[in-house]
Amino acid sequence: MGKARGWDPGNSLHMRREMEYLHSRSFRMVHAKSWTLKKHFVGYPTNSDFELKTVELPPLKDGEVLLEALYLTVDPYMRIMAKSLKEGDMMMGEQVARVVESKNSAFPTGTIVLAPSGWTTHSISNGEKLEKVLAEWPDTLPLSLALGTVGMPGLTAYFGLLDICGVKGGETVLVSAAAGAVGSIVGQIAKLKGCKVVGTAGSDEKVAWLKKHGFDVALNYKTVKSLEEALKVAAPEGYDCYFDNVGGEFSNVAITQMKKFGRIAICGAISVYNRTSPLPPGPSPEIIILKELHLQGFVVYRWQGEVRQKALRDLLKWVSEGKIQYHEHVTEGFENMPAAFIGLLKGENLGKAIVKA
Repeated sequence: MGKARGWDPGNSLHMRREMEYLHSRSFRMVHAKSWTLKKHFVGYPTNSDFELKTVELPPLKDGEVLLEALYLTVDPYMRIMAKSLKEGDMMMGEQVARVVESKNSAFPTGTIVLAPSGWTTHSISNGEKLEKVLAEWPDTLPLSLALGTVGMPGLTAYFGLLDICGVKGGETVLVSAAAGAVGSIVGQIAKLKGCKVVGTAGSDEKVAWLKKHGFDVALNYKTVKSLEEALKVAAPEGYDCYFDNVGGEFSNVAITQMKKFGRIAICGAISVYNRTSPLPPGPSPEIIILKELHLQGFVVYRWQGEVRQKALRDLLKWVSEGKIQYHEHVTEGFENMPAAFIGLLKGENLGKAIVKA
């Protein structure tokens, strides 16, 4: 009887091939959970507008990495950008992720990166759009800040205030949605630069936080008898700079309070993102003309390269030194991404809204 032919465990070539096969099989077992847009939003998003899907990821190719989400962000801009998605597309967004397997020498296993992977637990990247967190990031600060104070919202505050508004010491700055991810940083940077800062928010809890962290005046715009009068009392001589996060009727009132040659950085318009009725009229042309106001919309991604890196280092330094305080509104669990997003749009967050995967 002849000896049966089979795999010889002593044969290194066969062993290597078997290990490679098992290795590739393990990656076929990686399942990514992703939140997709089931149907386009009408008014405020609802849970039924989203659908959770699970997909099996393929094995890595050379140059690719497998990412596992640690923290994910929800931001107001997603309400606008979702209009460009097709139903069934994954929701967009950035995340702090860990490289859990790598075939890319630039991103070894264990590397922490910022990735534009969207609302997903796992993803595969060729590395082109990945960004490592700053090398000097201290262990004492949570990595989630790379999605907030030392990330896109912090950069938005930094460039919107310092470049678009060109704020100078001694000026008076008005910030709407001042307890949000961007507004809370705008106000604190303005104080660092020697400005008087007036912030508005939508709850007494948020107003208390603003006062605790250096805002000269903080107003609950929902409870003041007259917004126009409250803004006048807060700054009788008017405002040099208005950092606009809300748009709508609020901004129409705020613009009437500007000084001559005032500057307005238009960052967002969250008050009208979910509106189903016609938009309110814009600000008075007469006021803009006669006061010779400068209004400019902006998107933070125009600032790249070294100027962006310097801004990130400045923000990290200010946070590390305690000159800028942060607050995170953390939702636990990837399954709660839609709830975190809906809550953000309804103003439930104080500071940056984050989902911990």
